[in-house]
Amino acid sequence: MIAADDHIDCCLNIHYSLDVIFRLSSLVTARQGLRVRFHIRPATNIYAGTALGVADSAVSGGRYRLPTCAGEARCCPENPLLRSLLSGEPLAEMNRNRSGTDGRLRMQPIIIALIGAGSRSFGPETVRDVLLSEALAEHHVNLRLMDIVADNLSDIGRYAKSLAEKLGRNCEISTITSLEAALDGAQFVVTAVEIGRSLYWAQDYHIPRKYGFRQVFAENGGPGSLFHALRAMKGMVHIARTMERICPDAILLNYTNPMHKVCDAITTLSNTRCVGLCHGVWMGMEQVSYILDKPVDEIEMEACGINHFTWFQTIRDRRTGEDLYPRLREAEREGDWLADWHEIGLARILLRRFGLYPSPASSHFGEYIGWAHEFSANELDWFYDPADGQPWQTGKVLEYISVQDAYGTERPFKKQEQKHQPADEQALEPSGELAIPIMESIACGKRRRLDAINIPNRGWIPNLPDEMVVEVPATSDLSGLQPKRMQPLPEPIAAMIRLQGSINQLLVQAFAEESKSKLLQAVLLEPTVTSYRGAMEMVDEMLTLQRDVLPPIH
Repeated sequence: MIAADDHIDCCLNIHYSLDVIFRLSSLVTARQGLRVRFHIRPATNIYAGTALGVADSAVSGGRYRLPTCAGEARCCPENPLLRSLLSGEPLAEMNRNRSGTDGRLRMQPIIIALIGAGSRSFGPETVRDVLLSEALAEHHVNLRLMDIVADNLSDIGRYAKSLAEKLGRNCEISTITSLEAALDGAQFVVTAVEIGRSLYWAQDYHIPRKYGFRQVFAENGGPGSLFHALRAMKGMVHIARTMERICPDAILLNYTNPMHKVCDAITTLSNTRCVGLCHGVWMGMEQVSYILDKPVDEIEMEACGINHFTWFQTIRDRRTGEDLYPRLREAEREGDWLADWHEIGLARILLRRFGLYPSPASSHFGEYIGWAHEFSANELDWFYDPADGQPWQTGKVLEYISVQDAYGTERPFKKQEQKHQPADEQALEPSGELAIPIMESIACGKRRRLDAINIPNRGWIPNLPDEMVVEVPATSDLSGLQPKRMQPLPEPIAAMIRLQGSINQLLVQAFAEESKSKLLQAVLLEPTVTSYRGAMEMVDEMLTLQRDVLPPIH
């Protein structure tokens, strides 16, 4: 309980009604003689604030962290102090640290649920990020590692506990196969969910191409990506709806691809607040640095658009403020045409024709362009000899070759066994992904700059439709996420992105309505689809081939 002579500053959003404020005022003398100062601030957009805003308040000469609400009323959690004052219940989530001398009050643990933690890459990387965070280490963290396959959890569980002990972290770690148990009381939910990634991605790539649809990559765009998206929506919408029941105030930090299609489904079909995270924009930054022959940390860059299809509106010298776009255009014109062709060949053409440099790489933004195959060396993607049978019939797992240059093909003639590096042998360093910086800012009050977040458009990109998920830079602090309002994109670029927004909308409707008709409409809008008959046959084949993992479509 809080002592009678404690002084409390309450930072409230304006969406708390005056009735609540008056009730609080009337309770001041009735409850422990508390002296309360109220600071009223405007409520912000749902994505300009999150469930775990915090404010410092003075308590008996010490400091403690008082949760504040920073989102819209419909999704904002109750402040535990307000809940205590209004209900008469004790502040069970605050316990005085009697072993200390400063009277500090400690909050409940920061509960983080990693969904899909059994992944060989996502699991260890995110565990390291959580445990390496000095800001989170100042709090007690409850880290829940969840995967539907129990066998996948044993290694990551051992690794997480060993690393926590090595780093001396005050962290409770558990492995869980129940989604509901993992989500119970969670404040942050991090997802990276994929089923049979290599097998089904190879199908997404090869089957549409069999019908003459020259898509590249087939992950986030192109006809194959629509089936990737439907598979992902099946699991991710279930997670989001479960969060609505179990932890409605939590924020979902999603790495699952296809990013914008998945986030569109979540934000359309649930009330769960979802932020999509992707490091792709950094690839574009490195390319700009390479062309300019200037260190990337000396260049200020900001891009916007949709995931894997963003465009740099700002490229300038970080020290002097000089606009570097003229130098970039000049340097690009002087460069060897075949230099790093697979990565930047298409980007150079887009810069010349549309005026802005795209991100992250040709194989990524090429997914949204019908003629991208002319500039993408992707014929080796998921290569196999059809004379040996289809890999999804033989059970052979294909190797993905991302480029058609020395990176992918300069290797010993004798086939080498590929060995997975155990987590405890991997470098003990942060991954650079943005989930933990967001947690540090919202839960710990550390201001962070975020190069790219995926959220519903609320005017962040003025000439793109409202509510479609867009990717923009942002900042994050104790009041939540503040996306940056960008300039309108050039019309040809905006037109290409708006088409993808329409495709995504139809696909979400196809998922929600179990509608083959809506799926066909989305397929027929895809820029690489050139045959009506081929589209019909391709959809039928894919629905049959992936019937065990796709949602119901009829």
